[in-house]
Amino acid sequence: MVESTGWDERLTVAADGKGLVGHAGAVLLRRLADRVGLTAALAEVLPGGVGPGWRERAPVLVQLAVTMVLGATNLAEGEALQAHHQRLFGPPVSDSTTRRTLAVMDTAVMNKIGRARARVRRHVWTLLHLRPGGFPWLTVAGKHLHRWIVIDMDATIITAASKKEGATGTFKKSFGHHPLAAWCANTGECLAMLLRPGNAGSNTATDHIQVLSDALAQAPGQSTAKILVRVDGAGATHELLSHLAALNTRRRTVRFTTGWTITDTDEKAIAKLPEKAWGNSLKQDGEVQESYFVAELTGLSTRPEWIKGMRLIVRRVKPSGRHLKDLTAFEKKTGWRYSITATNINKMTRIPGSHQVQWIDALARHHAVVEDRVRTNKALGLHNLPSKSYAINESWMLTANLAADLDAWLRLLALHDEPDLADAEPDTIRFRLYHLPARLSRHARRRWLRIERTWPWADAFTTAWTRITDLPAVT
Repeated sequence: MVESTGWDERLTVAADGKGLVGHAGAVLLRRLADRVGLTAALAEVLPGGVGPGWRERAPVLVQLAVTMVLGATNLAEGEALQAHHQRLFGPPVSDSTTRRTLAVMDTAVMNKIGRARARVRRHVWTLLHLRPGGFPWLTVAGKHLHRWIVIDMDATIITAASKKEGATGTFKKSFGHHPLAAWCANTGECLAMLLRPGNAGSNTATDHIQVLSDALAQAPGQSTAKILVRVDGAGATHELLSHLAALNTRRRTVRFTTGWTITDTDEKAIAKLPEKAWGNSLKQDGEVQESYFVAELTGLSTRPEWIKGMRLIVRRVKPSGRHLKDLTAFEKKTGWRYSITATNINKMTRIPGSHQVQWIDALARHHAVVEDRVRTNKALGLHNLPSKSYAINESWMLTANLAADLDAWLRLLALHDEPDLADAEPDTIRFRLYHLPARLSRHARRRWLRIERTWPWADAFTTAWTRITDLPAVT
């Protein structure tokens, strides 16, 4: 027999509260969008209109992005959240009005939005340089990549439960779309994303070049002097690597790492490596990684048909049980599982030891952080594409990238010194900040949004609001 605790004695639940606001973190996101100039920039490029009942499209798009950060997965949920927040932001936008806003975003408009995002990003990155600690340069295996912007490229699958334009069977035996994207590893921002049919090829050089070009256009000009591009094996094509090599100029240095499909030629070259050629690999903290080895393969596996100066670095590990069935005859014979990284890194400016194979191997493996970015973007609106229309899904995807920008900028500009929030996953920051309930009241001719003072992250919430409010105006 379970004894009653008595907690529900004389408790009545009723839906008759007034002045209550759930998901109060929306004010941080909307305030940030306005302060950094995103709302104004979108207003300049989105088509306008006249007449009674007309809704300006820029606030519609920004509010949709805010609801995505809060967890909305479709237009109906976005409308419901906006209806709940109407005391803060004004009359809600219907899902049909939002859909019309997405529908008007054709290629020309989306290109204009891209240029507007780049202007806003330039302002945000300037603010990042001015914050305590400065811009978030990466540190990999004990080496600080000062002044290097790192761009990670990867593709993912967005499954579809119903027939949608462009949804087809994928290489993973699922059904949906296969977008390709580029993220800035320094900030976590999604710089560019291309929606593609589900059967789009992994090694499509044209798509990689397009997404990379769009990503570089998003990086502020003063930050593009030193660029590192990291791609998995899908990037090992003649066209992409030649394009990356051609990006190098007197004023810009571009380095890359990419995966490599091992051929019989490579295996013959590996077999020629003496045992003394193998050295221990490095962990991401710079410590030696026992039982994992790397070696230079460049001189033995010559590739004259590829770009000049390309290096091949081979890594060997003892295969795990799940890899045994995929081993080649050569790997079964040697008892090792091999992988190869292709790169044009002979040195990276002002990074001592950047030519060493152990460090380049660790740098390439650090590309795995892109999986976190993929997961984050899906949690911020890309888990599902809401429409049957390919064009509207493209616009939804772009709005989801705006949502990811707002989430990243909030943590970078207002929560950078909060250890448990600065790098928080979407679900974590929703629980601690975005979904915080509050009471909206009026006093002394002002509106007051009051949150519970005993909440462990109440101070972080108010500090974030103050920091966002104090951001310098866009010039």
